Amino acid sequence: MTTEDRSSPLPAAPWAMECDRLSEAMQSDPHSGLKNDCVSERLRQFGPNRLADAATVPAWRKFVAQFADTLVFLLIAAAIISAIIWFLEGEGGLPFEALAILSIVFLNAIMGFVQQARAEEALSALREMSAPQANCVRDGERQRIAAADLVPGDIILLEEGDTVAADARLLDAIALKAAEASLTGESLAVQKDITTLNADTVLGDRLNMVFSGTAIVGGHGRAIVTATGMRTETGRIAAMLETAKDQQTPLQRELDRVGRMLGLVVLVIAVAMIGALLLINPAQSLSELFGILIFGVALAVAAVPEGLPAIVTAVLSIGVQRMAARNAIVRKLASVETLGSANVIASDKTGTLTKNEMTVRQILTASGRIEFDGSGYIPDGAYRMEADDEADLEAEMLEALDAARCANNGVLEQQADRWVIEGDPTELALLTAARKVEPEFAPRFERVGEIPFSSERKMMTTLNREHESGHLVAFSKGAPDVLLKHCQQEIIGGEARPLTEARRLEILAANDRMAADALRTLAVASRRFPAGSIGTDDDPERGMAFLGLFGMIDPPRQEAMSAVARAREAGIRVVMITGDHPKTAAVIAAKLGIDDHHVVTGADLAKMEEIELDRTVAIASVYARVDPAHKLAIVGALQRQGSTVAMTGDGVNDAPALKAADIGIAMGITGTDVSKGAADIILADDNFATIVAAVEEGRAIFSNIRKFLRYLLSSNVGEVMTMFFGVALSGFLGLTEAGGGVALPLLAAQILWINLVTDGAPALALGVDPASRMTMHRPPRPMGEGVITAAMWRGIILVGFVMATGTLGMLDACLPGGLIAGTGTMDYARTMAFTTLTLFQLFNVLNARSDDRSAFDGLFSNRILWGAIAFSVSLHAIVIYVPMLQQAFSTVPLRADDWLLCAAVASSVLWLRELSKWIERIWHRNMGRS
Repeated sequence: MTTEDRSSPLPAAPWAMECDRLSEAMQSDPHSGLKNDCVSERLRQFGPNRLADAATVPAWRKFVAQFADTLVFLLIAAAIISAIIWFLEGEGGLPFEALAILSIVFLNAIMGFVQQARAEEALSALREMSAPQANCVRDGERQRIAAADLVPGDIILLEEGDTVAADARLLDAIALKAAEASLTGESLAVQKDITTLNADTVLGDRLNMVFSGTAIVGGHGRAIVTATGMRTETGRIAAMLETAKDQQTPLQRELDRVGRMLGLVVLVIAVAMIGALLLINPAQSLSELFGILIFGVALAVAAVPEGLPAIVTAVLSIGVQRMAARNAIVRKLASVETLGSANVIASDKTGTLTKNEMTVRQILTASGRIEFDGSGYIPDGAYRMEADDEADLEAEMLEALDAARCANNGVLEQQADRWVIEGDPTELALLTAARKVEPEFAPRFERVGEIPFSSERKMMTTLNREHESGHLVAFSKGAPDVLLKHCQQEIIGGEARPLTEARRLEILAANDRMAADALRTLAVASRRFPAGSIGTDDDPERGMAFLGLFGMIDPPRQEAMSAVARAREAGIRVVMITGDHPKTAAVIAAKLGIDDHHVVTGADLAKMEEIELDRTVAIASVYARVDPAHKLAIVGALQRQGSTVAMTGDGVNDAPALKAADIGIAMGITGTDVSKGAADIILADDNFATIVAAVEEGRAIFSNIRKFLRYLLSSNVGEVMTMFFGVALSGFLGLTEAGGGVALPLLAAQILWINLVTDGAPALALGVDPASRMTMHRPPRPMGEGVITAAMWRGIILVGFVMATGTLGMLDACLPGGLIAGTGTMDYARTMAFTTLTLFQLFNVLNARSDDRSAFDGLFSNRILWGAIAFSVSLHAIVIYVPMLQQAFSTVPLRADDWLLCAAVASSVLWLRELSKWIERIWHRNMGRS
């Protein structure tokens, strides 16, 4: 006897209730499902079908978290101490130095907060794009809805490859198997049935239930939802768990490592400089001492690119949204990095390289051939019979079409003025052909059983009861070579005759001819049981009668042909893998421009040892009659040769290959939930051209990350060199105070301001730089290559040296004494050096767009970058001309000719870097010739 929770309309033990009683209790029709008005009410009552989100972190806490850094704490402490000293010494006005430092720290926190918010918004949008879906029946109509919209009482339809979206009690189950290891720990797939169980049955033995988050790995069925969201078994477990922390991508981990390394170096330099300053010019007062300490901390903060993780996340998120706009939904940010290294794309043929709109072109039976016009899944188009006896051919055709309709789980229905389709393309093509012959078809059979298709069996059989006679008829469809082994007869003109060996060879020869014309072939057969029943020991697939061959075509996508050519230009090898006939594969490969001189079959692969397999995979680009296990072997062989492999898949059995590949790519339309769950990227349009577009976007994103890294690091190195050599060479540069002590090249507040103005907007603008036209004309990035290469470090150090030399030269030229005699005051000289170093970094933005390409190549292609430069110059001008900020940053107004001089000196970093790039290009060109 079952017990029910009186406080909730949900049954406490649905597995212990008969299906009819459960449907009645949940006020749901097991065939037509819930009504839409009922769905709305239950959605309000039970809420969305999703697990509870982690507690939302308030915005104020996210903002405060921006200050959680040791160096920032030191700066805040330094500003407080500076204010205390100002107060104790009784200076007039305001504590400008303390206010300047605190203001910069606050502005940096705002920038970090905004960057984090944008990244979170972008990632949230991506999660919505890849949200799971479910098939259900509502108001008598089959619908595909967001899984979050399911409610208790919904009737859901389960197919092989689906991820179960909610806990549900099975109403029908045909060879249904579920993988429940994630919930129960059971390693083997569980065979499901609809038998009512005892109320105390434990979770692992509830065979008439399916559970949210588990996967259907075989068969199909129908179930009524009994629990959603946190009420599911998965939800109960989730309520017990702590929220997992977000994992960093490999790229972010490497950048953190670089940041820590750079920070350590700079901290050592800062400590050394503080020590040197105190030795050379002992502090005469507490104010001077803290001034030196503040400078050291400011130098460390300015030199460490602390904003890297936030900028990387923001750029990756924006980039993957751009990829989503091109129909490539990225599930894992780390895969963006890997895309830049992909040098092999192993792609399914059907639906990816072709349109996945199978169309029956021919039916071949014993008496002749039927040719069909039209394309796609709209049943318009004529058919023509070619035979000596058209009456016999018509009878054979009708029986073949009966098999095509009955051994079929597809849906082709006309609703109003449109055709609604659901199911496998091959099955839809068969239904479309049947509709062309019999537009007003009335069902003649009722299905009573099924032996489902599997990749191992390569055939499907249904058991059907004929309405008129009551006899049982088994209809099968499958691969011709497989199905013929089950046939002992052939239908000729409506009569069954023995199938001779000679006739078998003729059928196989006809099958080869159709395949040579790029037609995908499928055979159909039947077996009648006049007694109206089948013996318990009888196999319905034994002793069948052969009905005919269907020849279908799935034409190559036009855009796939150009995409294959683009991939080849980018140094990416395209490998085509299909379950089709080898001759069909060869014809399609030739049309696509894929090397087809060596077509390898699954049977060939099965016989190969590892060494032979590796040799074969190195030269073969077309594989036919391949099953998922062979895909896994191909991926492994390619990876052993050092290739970075992007692999496509759509079925349950493709999941291991998708996981094993460096980049797993699932089909968004035809792909199963299991394959999508195993993939890194989902193609919203199942189109090969989208894969190539994703590679291009991936390369562009990684290139942009390198651009702002190049910019940030070279700018920070320039600041460190300026300060280090300014103090070390103070005697030569005339950097002395009135009392004879060493004067700092720039003040702490000035260094922090440069960091704020130049590291924010320009770096982000580099992150959205458009892809270079050479992006897909270069070979893939080597997988083991770091994000910062030796060539990048050379450029970074060169640029930093040029910045330091120019800034210190400007400082020297504006001061009396030194190497270049000047007449200016210390405040004027520092303002000129301050402005020069700022402009140096803004000129350097143009350099950073490439390590080898000229900055003038596509100079105005990034308008956002020019806007960021203008914004940074405007901010710097405010510090120069606003009186209050002049006091805070110790600046004086500059004349127009001063600005021109600073800009002229700062532009030297552009010209010298252009010269070094030109020399490197010449050197590489000469090395290539030698």
